Amino acid sequence: MTEQQEASEDAVMTRIGQAVILLHAGDREEARNRLGALWSEIGEAGDPLHRCTLAHYLADAQDDPADELAWDLRALTAADAIRDAPAAGPEPHLAMQVFYPSLHLSVAADYVKLHRADAARVHLARARAASGALPHDGYGNGVRAALVRLERRLAEGPGKGPRPFPEQSP
Repeated sequence: MTEQQEASEDAVMTRIGQAVILLHAGDREEARNRLGALWSEIGEAGDPLHRCTLAHYLADAQDDPADELAWDLRALTAADAIRDAPAAGPEPHLAMQVFYPSLHLSVAADYVKLHRADAARVHLARARAASGALPHDGYGNGVRAALVRLERRLAEGPGKGPRPFPEQSP
């Protein structure tokens, strides 16, 4: 990769980061506009890491749960493209292994919002299965805690009865 390509890639991640700051500050509309413009620039054929990151945050910026699901599914598809691509080294694959629990958790949460508990359980199980790759730090602990919260929420659903997923040991 040339220096110019690396600088361009860094610029994309910087722009994503700037929009995410707006999102976390509560300016969902401006964040959505900036992320959407960036998506238009890189498109479906853009770098899979950029697509994954953009789609993940675009999902968070949506007001409609169906739109949120569509973006989270795009993020998961882009992550699969990274995982399935031959890599020069293990780093991209390892990064995606750590990200998969969060991606599946997001999709599961979207399905819960759409009252599709069975589809949510499928992705929650996938998130739980991938959670062994999570580090034992703030990020990993946060994702594991979110898994437990969503599992409980699904278990408390009307007529569903408790259906927890088994805990995995570290």
